[in-house]
Amino acid sequence: MSGFGGTLWHGRFEDGPSAELMAFSQSLHFDRRLADDDLAGSRAHVRGLARGRIVTSSEADAILGALDKVAIELADGTFAFEPTDEDIHTAIERRVTELAGPTGAKLHTGRSRNDQVATALRLYTKRSITGIARLVLDLERVLLDRAAETGPVYLPGYTHMQRAQPVLLAHHLLAHGWALARDVDRLLGSRGRLDVSPLGAGALAGSSLPLDPDGVADDLGFAGRFENSLDAVSDRDFVAETLFDLSLLGVHLSRMGEEIAMWSSEEFGFIVLADAYATGSSMLPQKKNPDIAELVRGKAGRLIGHLTGVLTMLKGLPLAYNRDLQEDKEPLFDAVDTVQLALPALTGLLRTATFAADRMQASADAPTSAATDLAELLVEQGVAFREAHALFGALVRDSIERRVPLAELVAAHPDLREDALELLQPGVAVTRRTTPGGAGPESVAIQIDRYRGQLEAAEARVNR
Repeated sequence: MSGFGGTLWHGRFEDGPSAELMAFSQSLHFDRRLADDDLAGSRAHVRGLARGRIVTSSEADAILGALDKVAIELADGTFAFEPTDEDIHTAIERRVTELAGPTGAKLHTGRSRNDQVATALRLYTKRSITGIARLVLDLERVLLDRAAETGPVYLPGYTHMQRAQPVLLAHHLLAHGWALARDVDRLLGSRGRLDVSPLGAGALAGSSLPLDPDGVADDLGFAGRFENSLDAVSDRDFVAETLFDLSLLGVHLSRMGEEIAMWSSEEFGFIVLADAYATGSSMLPQKKNPDIAELVRGKAGRLIGHLTGVLTMLKGLPLAYNRDLQEDKEPLFDAVDTVQLALPALTGLLRTATFAADRMQASADAPTSAATDLAELLVEQGVAFREAHALFGALVRDSIERRVPLAELVAAHPDLREDALELLQPGVAVTRRTTPGGAGPESVAIQIDRYRGQLEAAEARVNR
């Protein structure tokens, strides 16, 4: 017996698969990107077979040589796919058998497509997570650099999209930075949990052959091998978890995109985008559009949809492998591609944008932005906060209704000292944020140092 008989299951069937079956079930058009991972898994599997003396050293050399030849053909575009190639794994095995003859047919000994595919997908996901984490760190570094260079620049902080209290621009930028830091932490946590080799689990129950799952896991750079063969071939937690990580990262990028779109409008005028990171209008010659920010915002929905789809697919599957699991790949691949495109674009936008400090600070200098500080000034004099809150709320209402400057009402109030007026001067209120983690100069200086430290630690962790 020798050769490759079309499908991997041809021995059981008298008739070949229908065209409709192949058209519906083929995954080659999207899983080709797993070629390098499948080749790596196959090489490790062959070396494991040799260690177990399941194949001879010369047979192993022949199969490994054929795998190397396949790698070259795939890289230079000379690999000839056949209509019977259901997926990249089938295509590679077919070609190895063509190159190595009957010896090549031993490549699949002790292995199922179930553990084979799971291994390749884990290798791909592990590598992709590392690459995405590095891109997030690039964006974090830009946020840190921009925060450090903005110095005393401040702008309104908002709640309910209403001006609340002034905050340093550095503080606002690092608010996004800390969210991204959590994204990196989540991604690396997911990378650690998926760092398990499924190879050797077979179809679902392991093998009667003397395989070497521990050696294969070490060969592939996994932290260890599976503990339960049923779990090994059916587990797609790592796909769902990675999709969640990317979805939440997408939500954080979307929030940044929303602010950039608002800030770059004439109504806000807080930021000016570099020409290279903006677009124009096909009809309106005056327009400068924040397309990157808007696309980042829009693609978050795409990421969330992928997560929802995979979770729904997984929820009703009995152990162990089911063909439904083929539906894990396209969402994961697209999510990875989407984030890998979005992060450099947003990083470049923020690296090259100009912050309009005068416009930001003018918006933050409205006297009402100091209302809380005025109330806290009375608290320092022993007045209950609720009483102080009511007093200044009434003053603000009076100022609006009578169209009298708030400073005049503060100056005329018998219970307020002259130092209350000082808080209404431009730029004063933001300097009073002294609590740890707050938006004032001293706290932000400490925060910048802490953020730089965590960033350096994260960079070292990504590269482990």
